[in-house]
Parts: sequence; C-alpha cells; structure tokens
Amino acid sequence: MKTQLFQTELFRKIIFITVAASCFTPLISPPIALLLGIVISQLFANPFKKHTSKATKILLQCSVVGLGFGMNIFEAAKAGQDAIIFTIATIGLTILLGILVGKLLAINRKSTILISVGTAICGGSAIAAVSPVIEANENEMSVSLGIVFMLNTLALFVFPVIGHFINLSQAQFGWLSAIAIHDTSSVVGAAHAFGEEALRIATTIKLERALWIIPVSLVTAFFFKTSGRKITIPYFIFLFIAAMAVNTFIPQIHSIGEFIVLLSKKGLTLTLFLIGTGITRSAIKAVGLRPFLLGIFLWIVISISSLLVILKTVS
Repeated sequence: MKTQLFQTELFRKIIFITVAASCFTPLISPPIALLLGIVISQLFANPFKKHTSKATKILLQCSVVGLGFGMNIFEAAKAGQDAIIFTIATIGLTILLGILVGKLLAINRKSTILISVGTAICGGSAIAAVSPVIEANENEMSVSLGIVFMLNTLALFVFPVIGHFINLSQAQFGWLSAIAIHDTSSVVGAAHAFGEEALRIATTIKLERALWIIPVSLVTAFFFKTSGRKITIPYFIFLFIAAMAVNTFIPQIHSIGEFIVLLSKKGLTLTLFLIGTGITRSAIKAVGLRPFLLGIFLWIVISISSLLVILKTVS
C-alpha cells in the first residue's frame, strides 16, 4: 500500500510542489536545490515534465534580468571590456581544441561541435542555438546536453570549494566561474554561493560570452552550408542591460530593486531545482564514453588555463 502511494501521480506532485516552494526559503541554497532536483528525478520522475522545460528557460531569463536591478551599468561595462580579449581567446581555442580532439577520438562531427560550443560559450543555450544550424538530430543533442548537465552539476559543488581552498578573491572567482562553468544558471549559482561581488562579475562576463552565440552560429552555418537556418539570439541579455541602466540612472527605484534582486536569486534557486529534475537516468545513460571524455578534457583545459591567467591578471 505504501509503495502504491509512493508512486501515485498525486503524491509525486505534492512532493514536487513542496520542494519547489521550499526554494524560496533561506533553508535551500542553489547547490542543495540542484541536488534535491536530481534526487526527485531519480526517485519519482518529474510529474510536470511537459511544462518544466519551457518554464526553466523563462524563469532563468527573468531571474537574470532581475539581477540587473542590483548592478551599476558602468561597473558592468568595465568588467565586460576587461574580459573581451579573454573571452575571444578562450572561446576560439576551446572550439578549435574540441574539434581536433573530437577527430582524434573519432566522435561524430556534429556531437563534437555541440560539446565544444557548449563548453566554450554557455552550455545548453549554445547547444540549443547551434543544433538547428548544423541540423543535429535528437540523439546528438541529448548526448551533448547530458554531458553539459552532468559537468554543470559537478561545477556547482566543486568550484566554490576550490575557490575558498586556494583563496581566490571575489573578482577572481567571478571571472573563473563565468569562463569555466558551462550554463548561466550554474555560473550564477556557484558565484552566488561565493559572494555578492563574485555574483555581479560572473553574471556580467557570462552574459557577454553568451552574445557570442550569434557570430559562432553564423560561422558554423557557413561551414555546414546551412545559411538558411534560423539563428537564435539571446534577446533577454538586452533586458538585463536595460535593468542595469534603470538601476544606475533612476536611484528612486533602489528600494524596489533590492526586492527584485532578492526575488531573482530565489528564482535562480528554483531554476536549479528544475534543472536537477531533468537529469534523468536515461539522459545519463545516453552519454557515451568518448563524448564524455571530450567534455571532461575541454572542461579541465579551460578551467586550469583560465585559472592560471586569472591568478596573474585579476586581483
């Protein structure tokens, strides 16, 4: 009887909603939210699977825009300007290295491109943008997304620990997380766990990197001869910039802005919970050994190389 109750749709929905609601309390941090999502996915399966995929994307974008109400546009512009050369170098080298190693490992060309772009730019968002451009099939997308999701999960727990262990400053950790962690959600989650300054820097640099989806998609379309394919543009980034401008030039909204920022941080915690519920056993099993090795190799290379440069250039 207990087993039947445990598996009923109503029971699963109650558990899901209860845990989701707890993400808005001080008890649940971003890493814990992600872990709870994974646990629920393994024990019950997501009872709202048809709706959470789209909701996750919208919630993430709204939460990131909301963070803009706590940032100064001039400070953000300075961080973005300082990072632009680093951004171009790391994106270009990661993609080229990924293509080379992918050939050596005899990995499907399209899977190699998706894993490389996802590692270089912004994880799942980059994969979703480039997939239609290269006409990737469902299996190629699933493998690439599965690798990104697993490494994102690991990064959210490991990066703050490493940052404290080697005594990174807030600025250094903000740079490192923005460059070396794949998805925006995990970047913000890890930086939020490290500190407020790290969160501001990481969010700004990561969204600047996300804009490189556009030129990378155009170049990819040229090489794959698919110029007629639609390219996804992350328009929400411009709303993030607008929010920073409002916060900078209209001081009267600061009290409201503080509430929006607080709500946005809780929204990001809920986003990570929803992402966790999407990491299913089937998604993990779909990831082959060689593509996974490619993803790990690129992640380690970009993490270590970025850290060495950051330690020398960022105080």
